[in-house]
This record gives sequence, structure tokens and C-alpha cells, in this order.
Amino acid sequence: MKKIGLIVNPVAGMGGKVGLKGTDGPEIVEKARAMGARAESADKAAIALQVLSAGKNELELLTCPGAMGEEVARRCGFDPRVISGISAQTTADDTEKAAREMANLGVDLLIFAGGDGTARNIYNALGENSTLPAIGIPAGVKIHSAVYATTPRNAGELAVQFLKDAGLPLRRAEVMDIDEEAFREGRLSARLYGYLQVPCAGDLMQHLKIGGAETEASVLEAIAESVVEKMEQDVVYIIGPGSTIGPVMNKLGLDNTLLGVDVVLNGKLLAKDVNEKQLLDLIKGKRAKIVVTVIGGQGYIFGRGNQQISADVIRQTGKENIIVVATREKIFSLESGHLFVDTGDEVVNKMLCGYIKITTGYNEELLYRVVY
Repeated sequence: MKKIGLIVNPVAGMGGKVGLKGTDGPEIVEKARAMGARAESADKAAIALQVLSAGKNELELLTCPGAMGEEVARRCGFDPRVISGISAQTTADDTEKAAREMANLGVDLLIFAGGDGTARNIYNALGENSTLPAIGIPAGVKIHSAVYATTPRNAGELAVQFLKDAGLPLRRAEVMDIDEEAFREGRLSARLYGYLQVPCAGDLMQHLKIGGAETEASVLEAIAESVVEKMEQDVVYIIGPGSTIGPVMNKLGLDNTLLGVDVVLNGKLLAKDVNEKQLLDLIKGKRAKIVVTVIGGQGYIFGRGNQQISADVIRQTGKENIIVVATREKIFSLESGHLFVDTGDEVVNKMLCGYIKITTGYNEELLYRVVY
């Protein structure tokens, strides 16, 4: 019987939809709650566990008390072994203590739901020389690390494959994190902390996010020109984060929140650095379009760093009103050969699948397939 360890960071991702760009630290968590943020990481862990549940009689699931794993495990039909000595206070110390205990108890695979901060905690606990395979269930705001599956469902699929196939290869995957305070101020400062062992199988694991602005200023200018020229009157434009989109706001002569979401109407800034609730209020009863870019190296258009543009916002806007912009260099450098979405809503993910146009220059477009 195989042993799986499960750790859930119940506050991971809470800052995304309310525009806080992370939930590192108790003060930010409380601020997120005060703004109406809802815990979602358990729901994402449940998607992965549901894939695993078909073989639950052949698995021993070890997890933490309460919201750190026990609750979602029981919800998905598991009868977990709850490890003792963990306070379930959801601090970094609790996560690290749980990871060390699971390694000592000889789990075959460690699964954890969270973001880059959670991945750092797991790495801190296991150490650079650990051979314990780990799979991250993407549930955070910041997911730059390559230790995460492309979606929660794929985390479950990869775990099933790994447990069935003893010959499935492992690789060292980067654990990255950024300075959240700098991120909230519009500055991206990423750091490599170390590596974890992860299973490899097709496109189930995401790649390391490639940071930095595009160097081809003329290409970005052409993309911006094309987008602005096609903007319609009385349509609300949701402008996503990213250096590829910045020139669109520059072309309009508007201040740009590089790492946040802005809203434009009739060439004027309607709202700056908004959260999900504000977006839903701003587009209610109106025609709206979404302008987003592709995360370099990973290929995501939704679900990584732009959670303010939630499944509800996308549903209300409609797939036909999504404008994706990226340079050809960024697109052709994607190893997967397609784009990803991870909105947290299966129905919206499916709605977004298929082929979508990407603006790559002035009146230049590519058709690319979207999967989840």
C-alpha cells in the first residue's frame, strides 16, 4: 500500500481576487478576509483528491488536522491518518513541521496545495538533498515555481501515474518566490530558493515562469497600436497585468498598474488596481472585454497572477470578448505548444478550451489551442 502525504495551506490564494497579490503574513490574510476574500485552496485540493479517490482503498493518506488537510480528505471519501503534534494554525512553521513528519513516516509522495510561499516551506522542511517526490496543487496567487502541476486536476492525474508507474522519471524543479511588498508596489523581484524532486509526465507539470520585460519595444508598440485601434466606444476594457500589456495603457496615455488590473472606458481610466468584486460591479449590465497576455515559459492566460479576473468575471464577459496579446517569440518559446487556463471553475475552464486568437503585432494574429 502506497503512502501519500497531503498538506493544504488554507489561506493560499485568498489575496488574488481581492487584488492583494499574495497572502504572505497574518496581517495580509486578515486584510483579505476583511475585503471579503474566501478560502479556495481546499476546493482545489479536492479536485486533485477526487482523481485519486478511485484508488483510495489502495492508498494510505497522511494529512494534517482540520483545514490543513483532514477536512478536505474526508470530504473526498478518504479515511486519513491525521498526524499528531500539528496545531493546524496554518503558519509556515506548521507546514514545515508537517512536511518533516511525513518524510520521517516514509510517505512515497508528498502533495501540497498552496502557492510559492508554501513551496518554500516544503523546501525548507525537506532540504536540498531530499529525494522525496512532491507535487504542488496550484492554489496560490504567486506561482512562479516549477514544482506545481498545470492544474489541480492534473496534480491528481500525475499522482496517479506516479503511484502506478515505478519507472516514471523525476527531475529537480525550481522553488521560486517573490517579494510580495515589492510586488504590491509594482516591482517584480524573484529569487530561486532551491529545488524539489517532482515526477515528470507529459505537460502535467508547469514550467518555470520566465520573468522580465520583452526587449522588442517595436513589437510591443505594434501590438498596442493594434489593440487600441480596435477599441470600441461604451465597452468596458479590463486590462490585465504584465509588461506586454503596459504599452496599451501607454498608447492611451493612461497610468498603468504593471502587476495589477485596471479598467478603461472610452479611452479614460475608469478604475485602477481593482479586485474581483470591483470588476463585477464595473461590468454589470455592460459590454466588456478582457485584455490579457501569456505568462512567459508557462503559457497561462488565466489563473496565474491575474486571479482578480475570476471565473465569474470571465463568464460575464464571454470567451468571444477576450483579447490575448503576446510576442511571437514568447509564444514560440512555449515548450508545451499550447496555452493553459486554471480559473478554479471547471465549467469556465472548458468554455475557454479550444482555439483562441493571439495578437502578435499590428493586425497580426496567431491561432493557438487552449487547454486546462
